[in-house]
Amino acid sequence: MKPLTCIIVDDEPLAVRLLESFVNKTPDLKLLASYTDSVEAIAAINEQKPNLLFLDIQMPDMNGMELAHLLTDDTKVIFTTAFQEYALESYEVSALDFLLKPIRYNKFVAAVEKARKWFYRATPVETEKTPVETTAVAETLFIKVDGEYRQIPLSGILYVSGMKDYVMFYMEGERKPLITHLTMKAVEQMLPSSMFMRVHRSYIVALGKIRSVDRNDCIYIGDEVIHVTEAFREPFVQYLRSNTPE
Repeated sequence: MKPLTCIIVDDEPLAVRLLESFVNKTPDLKLLASYTDSVEAIAAINEQKPNLLFLDIQMPDMNGMELAHLLTDDTKVIFTTAFQEYALESYEVSALDFLLKPIRYNKFVAAVEKARKWFYRATPVETEKTPVETTAVAETLFIKVDGEYRQIPLSGILYVSGMKDYVMFYMEGERKPLITHLTMKAVEQMLPSSMFMRVHRSYIVALGKIRSVDRNDCIYIGDEVIHVTEAFREPFVQYLRSNTPE
């Protein structure tokens, strides 16, 4: 297995040195460069195209969120920050993980392992592979509920319902939905398209949780019946066809 390559960008030299020490003692992780200036880092990132970017958020000139919006799909971000309030915003740029300072090595390793799932196909007999982007998805996400960030498993989501600037996550085994201040567009970007699909202006469903679909394009999922509207019908019909034996 080829090592994952990475670049560190953080305006605090002590934070850079800590991350460098973590990288150096982590197997199959190769450091290409470190930068304390986010603007200076852009050219190197575009040229070297690292698999991973360990990126601070609050920095002068250009902050981490602004830099992340400039990245290509070749590079995935793991944010490193002292400010927990950025956790939800990090999903808008498809960050792989969010490490809260002071960063512990076990958390760092867990984030790197999550990156490996994104970049490498896991098979029973593992041979050397090159990174691929679409072989795995993150297993959890954080949402802000009642003033605190709650980590929820993607496998536990039944469907998501939206109303203005709020969305409700309906989870298996929970009577009440988890309500958070987000838009449906933001949630749609956060959830992997291999597992979830928007079927209505106000609904996103977990494809693996659908019990049945009737002739009127009504989806039966959990305790809800959700109608697939015309604007979203074609991709859903294609999904059904591709998963229906001839």
